[in-house]
Amino acid sequence: MFHMLSCFNLKPGITIDEFQNALRELHEYFRAIDLVQSTGKVGRRQHHPVMDTDKERDHQYFFVMTFRDRTQCDRSVEHIHGGDEQGATVHRAVWQKVSDPVFICWDDI
Repeated sequence: MFHMLSCFNLKPGITIDEFQNALRELHEYFRAIDLVQSTGKVGRRQHHPVMDTDKERDHQYFFVMTFRDRTQCDRSVEHIHGGDEQGATVHRAVWQKVSDPVFICWDDI
């Protein structure tokens, strides 16, 4: 499996419920056209003196999207940027709500 961690803050005035609804729509659309396997729940960061050692970032929220493999992930990116209006619209509805996004990808070994 291939995974993408998204770390982010919400833009001022955006609620977590608004973000979660937009993310759910994005996931449902991508799942229906076989461009994602799963999207995890949104988490809120909990600072901990021992277990949270990332001092470079101060993002408040995160979630993980899982893809079957790197090819499926790449196809989802191509779909968003390749002119599919519905894909671009549901993606934009999510990312217009966030600030300071950071993405980290990895695959299972």
